[in-house]
Amino acid sequence: MTRAPANLLAVRSLLLEHLNRDPNRSRDEDLEPNEVGIVGDVNHRGGYHCGSDRVVANDYSVVESPRDRNGLTLDAAALDVGMFQVNSGGRTHNLVTFSTWCVAQCVANAPDTRDIREIIYSPDGTVVRRWDRLGRRSTGDRSHLWHTHFSFFRDSIKANRDQRPLFRRYLTTIGLLRSEEGENDMTPEEHNWLRTVHRNLTVLDGRNPIGQTYTRMSMGEDHTDPAFRVAHPTLRSIGAQLTALQSTVESLVNRDFTDEQAIVAGVLAGLSPQEIAAAIPPTVAEQVVSELSRRLAA
Repeated sequence: MTRAPANLLAVRSLLLEHLNRDPNRSRDEDLEPNEVGIVGDVNHRGGYHCGSDRVVANDYSVVESPRDRNGLTLDAAALDVGMFQVNSGGRTHNLVTFSTWCVAQCVANAPDTRDIREIIYSPDGTVVRRWDRLGRRSTGDRSHLWHTHFSFFRDSIKANRDQRPLFRRYLTTIGLLRSEEGENDMTPEEHNWLRTVHRNLTVLDGRNPIGQTYTRMSMGEDHTDPAFRVAHPTLRSIGAQLTALQSTVESLVNRDFTDEQAIVAGVLAGLSPQEIAAAIPPTVAEQVVSELSRRLAA
């Protein structure tokens, strides 16, 4: 039988713990256990709420991505979240604001969203939209006016990868979870990689462009301790992006722009969305994502 996997049960427990715990809220405002579902009912056939025993011929949740074909098991790979309303940080938060925030994170390709295949949601309680990582679909049925559907690539469910970081980050952002409660989201490998980056940065001599320095770091150079030399593709990508940004800025130095907007337009014209995202500091990135969330909800 199709079963609910441990990693999605953990997400379900996290949301219920923090969105269904205020005795002063009504049942309509609380997120109730029967509003957070993983496995489809007995009549459900096909789609991410079904495991291998209940998928259908040419099921889109299997055939459209090798991540799904290779990850198909008896586990369901979807989560439905129903309506709620909470007041926190001087603001009201509900299914609409939650959904648009999550979609904005996916649009920004935040690292903790990359196992999400699609989100079917309503940005205003009136229309239904679908964010699809594969770009196949853009709509959904009207039941998504009162619940939001998350599909996860099946290989991430098969690997039992922790899917709580995105939702923990949402709860932290709106003030229902203290930041120190969610500070251990990184894996041991990620902690080791960050330690390596930090130690490499402490020995930079300042004589080379930063993009070149990151590229050399990615090849295992520029470090006095061989035990912490790395060949990390992310560093190599950062190096290339920073070098491109530096070249673009240098090409604009001697041009006569009459206003700041022209300067900004000149810089952005020479960069891809990925290069722009890589150049935004984390604190500013959070502000950009918040603004995207606001605009999606508008």
